[in-house]
Amino acid sequence: MKIYSIFLSIQGEGITIGAPTVFIRTSGCPLRCTYCDTPQAFDKGEEMPLEDIISRVEEYGVGTVCLTGGEPLAQKDSYRLIDRLLGKRHLVVVETSGAITLEEMPCDANLSISMDMKCPSSGESSRMMFENIELLGPTDQLKFVISDKRDYEFAKKVVTEHRPSCAVVFTPVGGKDLKDLAEKVLKDGIEVRVLPQLHKFIWGDSDNR
Repeated sequence: MKIYSIFLSIQGEGITIGAPTVFIRTSGCPLRCTYCDTPQAFDKGEEMPLEDIISRVEEYGVGTVCLTGGEPLAQKDSYRLIDRLLGKRHLVVVETSGAITLEEMPCDANLSISMDMKCPSSGESSRMMFENIELLGPTDQLKFVISDKRDYEFAKKVVTEHRPSCAVVFTPVGGKDLKDLAEKVLKDGIEVRVLPQLHKFIWGDSDNR
């Protein structure tokens, strides 16, 4: 697999926020979101055998592993890596966009899919596969990064029409300015979680390992 970096940090987003996590950041992504905070992972990285990736992960001695990118599911070997990590009793979180089908994802109590449904301001909302929402279950999460009113209305409509059976997370672009978004959610009575990007409060905007 082509890997940009493997590192230990705190999970900054979603329902496992705050948990010590080993991140495997893959290289490559078919999308070009306007607000992408890891463009360095588009094409840089090195080819690594699965055994080497797993050995690096095991060195940290941490139970939770996050496969992120880029877009990890753009590499077919990601499925083999997920199976290997689950076999080692890791809790595996796969961060993916809504632009690649989830039909090939294994079913496992220790696997959590974090699907980032792209809103209009990303420039990539037309590429979302809404049928993926039906494939998300109780251990998964559906995340929306929200920049403006149009994004908010888009996210609200998706949640209302599709009624996902997983946790739903609204996060502001930049991950810090929560007040306006939180007030909108409370006013409209939407059953979602408003969460920050915790790593940006801890290490700032420049920490994009």
